[in-house]
Amino acid sequence: MEFVQPIRDKKQIDAMKKILKATSVRDFCLFTLGINCGLRISDLLNLLVRDVIDEKGKVLDRISIREQKTGKTKDFPISEIAAKAIKEYLVERGSYNQHEPLFLSRKATNGLASLQRWQAYTVINAAARAIGIKDKIGTHTLRKTFGYHAFQQSVDITIIQKLLNHSSPRVTLAYIGITQDELDNVVLNLNL
Repeated sequence: MEFVQPIRDKKQIDAMKKILKATSVRDFCLFTLGINCGLRISDLLNLLVRDVIDEKGKVLDRISIREQKTGKTKDFPISEIAAKAIKEYLVERGSYNQHEPLFLSRKATNGLASLQRWQAYTVINAAARAIGIKDKIGTHTLRKTFGYHAFQQSVDITIIQKLLNHSSPRVTLAYIGITQDELDNVVLNLNL
């Protein structure tokens, strides 16, 4: 697996959303939910319709899942922007039932199948390239983008560490791409 970067520029995030939405509301929803919740791609792709929407078609307030990698329960609210993307996607999708994968693959041969990791990578990478991002981008970019922007909004690194299930703040800083230069700039520019 290659080391990928977060998307640091909010204008690039907006541009990617625009491109993804123009080609596929499913892909737009995957990207939007991914950068707003910090789930690993394996957990995003394993979501079922029932994980995000109730029997009456209302988007849930929270997602509660067992993480595939850690086996830990993860319970978090669905942000307003993610809820809007989910609703838009499911309206466009039309029919579905509670037990189906949320992100359906169009390549399924035996009924309904979830979008695969390589398909998600292709979609995200193509959108990044289309807007001129030259950094290494992949499915993990969604999770890293979540952490990076939480940090940029002054969320305490230990809270981000807990949200991402990392072992230490140092691991989290390296993971979200905070460089020593960025840390040094805080000290050099404080000038109290």
